[in-house]
Amino acid sequence: MSQFLLIAAILFIIIHLVYFFRNKTYKKSYFSTALFMKLFFVLCGVTFGFSLLYYALSFEETVIVQDLSAETPVEHSFSNLLYFSGVTILSIGYGDMIPVNTARFFALLQAAIGVLLPTAYFIKALDQSRDE
Repeated sequence: MSQFLLIAAILFIIIHLVYFFRNKTYKKSYFSTALFMKLFFVLCGVTFGFSLLYYALSFEETVIVQDLSAETPVEHSFSNLLYFSGVTILSIGYGDMIPVNTARFFALLQAAIGVLLPTAYFIKALDQSRDE
């Protein structure tokens, strides 16, 4: 049954991609490669910057735990904190790592940036498309 669902999902995706490119609906939209790359690198920089912040905080206090009831701290390796930073800025929030103490404020700030920054770039792209 799971193989059937996997094959059905892949076919569904392929059919929609073919439909998208055959009808050329993407030609009617405005897309700026420069703006996209700028957003991508800014988000990467912010993610990396916040992971450095979490890493610096980890020397003073527990930053991330796995479970709030047991308060099992996550190993404060840079890769774990980079993963947490990426999950936070993209607003994915798997729930496998939970910020505690001072990191809660910074995680909230990072999540807000992760929502507002792409929105600002989207509005800028719409504004540029009207000018042309």
